[in-house]
Amino acid sequence: MPLHDWTDRAGWDGVHHLWIGDLLDWIQPRLPEGYRAYIGTAPTLAVGAPTERPDVGVRLWPQDAPGSAPPNGADQSGEPMDEPDEEIAVAVAALDVTTALFVESKGNLVAAIELILPRNKDRYAAQTSYLSRYLGYLFQGVHLLLIDVHRRPLNFSFADRINQELGLERPSCPAPFAVSYRVGEPAASGGRLLAFWRRPLVVNHALPQLPLALSVHASVTVDLESTYQRAAKRAYLA
Repeated sequence: MPLHDWTDRAGWDGVHHLWIGDLLDWIQPRLPEGYRAYIGTAPTLAVGAPTERPDVGVRLWPQDAPGSAPPNGADQSGEPMDEPDEEIAVAVAALDVTTALFVESKGNLVAAIELILPRNKDRYAAQTSYLSRYLGYLFQGVHLLLIDVHRRPLNFSFADRINQELGLERPSCPAPFAVSYRVGEPAASGGRLLAFWRRPLVVNHALPQLPLALSVHASVTVDLESTYQRAAKRAYLA
């Protein structure tokens, strides 16, 4: 099934969910011994490699110890608090949780597949947060396959922004696209060698195959067409 035009089409959330599952079914039996693929979530504000179950610690400050809470309407000193001049509801930092596919070996995250959602790039704050997330994979040596089937906003591309942040002068790669990054050995000039495969995605055309690196010398070939086709059919897309 060729790629649909997702510019104004509804139903992407369902396809996203199904496609991630079909990618897992494709990759898992093709992994070498010692590797495991799983579907996990991580908040977009986290920079770097996500974990399947984030480690969250809660600290009680001394004045917040159980049994020491002040009465309603009083501050920590016990004095009544002044009424606020104004009380409004604002969204300070909503943790938008995104599902992705991860591959680990010996307890270490080695690779990830991210399907970009429209809300990942519809605002500057979202673009900045997700760009940090994708770069975090590469900075920590995690190989990444990034797929974006949404052409809007027309003047923004995560592939281009990643190139800019890494100082790579390459032709523009607007969405829709798929790009695979392999993080390699340390470079003589510092940093690490980075190999990448960039493929434009064309509406009404078949999707390509791309490698998902597991190490410098090992990879799994991911068939984007067959996995997308299965997900689209299960979502009842014509």
